[in-house]
Amino acid sequence: MPKKQKETKKPVLGSAYIKDAGLVVQQPITETLMENYMPYAMSVIISRALPEIDGFKPAHRKLLYTMYQMGLLTGPRTKSANVVGQTMKLNPHGDQTIYETMVRLAKGNESLLHPYVDSKGNFGKAYSRDMAYAASRYTEVKLEKIAGELFKDIGKDTVDFVPNYDNTMTEPTLFPATFPSILVNSNVGIAVSMASSICPFNLAEVCETTVQLLKNPDFDVAETLKGPDFPGGGFLLYNPDEFRKVCETGRGSLRVRGRYQYDKGSNCIEITEIPPTTTVEVIIDKIIDLVKSGKVREISDIRDETDLSGLKIAIELKRGTDPDKLMTRLFKMTPLEDSYSCNFNVLIDGAPRVLGAKGILLEWIEFRRKCVARRVKFDLKKAEDKLHLLQGLGKILLDIDKAIRIVRETEDEDEVVPNLMMGFGIDETQAEYVAEIKLRHLNRQYILDRLEETKELENSIAEMRDILESPRKISKIIITELQEVAKKYGQPRKTLFIYADEEEDGGEEEEIPDYPVHLFVTAEGYFKKILPQSLRMSSAQKLKEGDEIRLEVESTNRAELLFFTDKCQVYKAKAADFAETKASVMGDYIPSRLGFDEGEKLAAAVVTADYKGDILFFFQNGKVSKVPLSAYETKTNRRKLQKAYSDKSPLAAVCVPAEGEEYVLTSGQKRKLIFNPAMIAVKATRDNQGVAVMTLKKNGFVEKVEPLTENTFVNPSRYRTKTLPAAGAIVREEDLGQQLTLDGEE
Repeated sequence: MPKKQKETKKPVLGSAYIKDAGLVVQQPITETLMENYMPYAMSVIISRALPEIDGFKPAHRKLLYTMYQMGLLTGPRTKSANVVGQTMKLNPHGDQTIYETMVRLAKGNESLLHPYVDSKGNFGKAYSRDMAYAASRYTEVKLEKIAGELFKDIGKDTVDFVPNYDNTMTEPTLFPATFPSILVNSNVGIAVSMASSICPFNLAEVCETTVQLLKNPDFDVAETLKGPDFPGGGFLLYNPDEFRKVCETGRGSLRVRGRYQYDKGSNCIEITEIPPTTTVEVIIDKIIDLVKSGKVREISDIRDETDLSGLKIAIELKRGTDPDKLMTRLFKMTPLEDSYSCNFNVLIDGAPRVLGAKGILLEWIEFRRKCVARRVKFDLKKAEDKLHLLQGLGKILLDIDKAIRIVRETEDEDEVVPNLMMGFGIDETQAEYVAEIKLRHLNRQYILDRLEETKELENSIAEMRDILESPRKISKIIITELQEVAKKYGQPRKTLFIYADEEEDGGEEEEIPDYPVHLFVTAEGYFKKILPQSLRMSSAQKLKEGDEIRLEVESTNRAELLFFTDKCQVYKAKAADFAETKASVMGDYIPSRLGFDEGEKLAAAVVTADYKGDILFFFQNGKVSKVPLSAYETKTNRRKLQKAYSDKSPLAAVCVPAEGEEYVLTSGQKRKLIFNPAMIAVKATRDNQGVAVMTLKKNGFVEKVEPLTENTFVNPSRYRTKTLPAAGAIVREEDLGQQLTLDGEE
């Protein structure tokens, strides 16, 4: 009988095959967090949610770099699905998340102030909750031109490259962007225990601010960085203290308000711009709730009229509704006015840091300095290598025949290079270069041309070494690049300003400091308030090309300002609302500062200290309206008044006459008439049509209005009249000659 084997118990799965399986092991919660939770948290913070100094998260960078490698910077558009598939070589997190990243970077989505992806097809809209984007197989993309600034000189060792997840290719850790893209486009991310929310700024303002910081690190960025510039436009309720806090600390809250216009014909408010924190559907739903609850009774209908031309919410009003008062209530009760919370949390050298706008720009400058220095070192190395080869070539100039003889008489090919090294005293690299020269190039002229190139290389190498030793020269290179980017891609500001102090009821005039100032208004709508001592130091006015000074007044800081527009409206402000400036700057742009309507232009400006006296409106149809200035005085601090003057005829001029002052009206038929304001009566209504002063022929119009001076006419009585209206008189040669002489003297 065979020996009975010893029975063994069958191992229980988990207890014998897996060590310590099934055992409950006590572990401190701190160890669990350190071993299991912290790696996840760090991965989200460093590799997912927070942007780095180049302005991108890893997902953005992988997508854009893939498109760059595909040649989409200059080539035609390709299907989005193609790009998504190629990007998965760098980003293995799924095609849908890659495509969502592309959507937010695309021009069609309108999320970014300067989109990096040129798109064709439906990419949805950032301002709409329900407008879904099309699938990737239906849309097409390529890179926008500005994306070229992200990859400039990326092949010259400007940034580090690392292997992708399977070591089959490499990708950049950062982009060597030539402008601070971190502040130009918005970036929002939620990490673990921290978040980031960076608002966009105007490209030209960011570049100018960076240039000033390169020249002076102590520069106050608030002087040139006026405020956020959102892609959806709207108005920023500007609070200087809050914005300065954002610039210095990176944290703060900014109020953004939508933009609207009133269509008088259809009695309808059209909202065309909304804050970036909300959507069209949220606003409409909130207004409908207010109407249903009875809190708002002035609205008869509301609808979304957004189409290919852009966003539009139409609100039909009941008869007799004041649109401005209604919108003031809606701003308070709906997301039409909302807060944008700033939290400038950026990864700097792999560590999250909350920095102000100035701190971010200073960090970007240091990053860009390294990129430029690495690029110069790369070019220097190539130039030195080429110079080394040409120096070896130069030595055979001494005896070309000797070089040919060495090659010809060498029996073994492997001995050609060593023989050339011994024959001319050159190293192996130079000898290899000489040995590979074509026979047709072994002539004196070819070698002389190469020696001439040697001199240029030596000068270039000396210059590059000088750049590497001089931080100032590196700064100059960065400044030049920033100015080029601003000139090439800069665009007008989309978000305009409403100053916070203008929204509050004032009346504390006694607290406004009173001192003499000179006030200037230009034809294009720029305003300057300059102190007399500053004007004495420099009186040369900086103006936009083609612009001119239309109004120059010596007044005080307590003066009231009336800005009349071509839409028969007047915008009120105070001289104290504006900061003192210098003649060497362009000044404040009034349409932006006071929030003019779309397409509205400045027609005239008036300065008054007490609203005493009268104002004259000269119309092209020959009529003149005389209105008391007190008609524009309001008890509350209202910023805009409608029906400021008659809309029956275009304005020819607006004047505030001094005592005894007369005016010369010139018609299109070159007739002139001297007009004394005392000849017409004052009318209390602002938009009265006026009194007929100058009789005009068919299709005639008042061309010009000027104050009468001693030198205007030789015989002024010829152009005066006792009754109105009058046609005026044709200019005599003696008066015409006098005027031409005066113009020539000017």
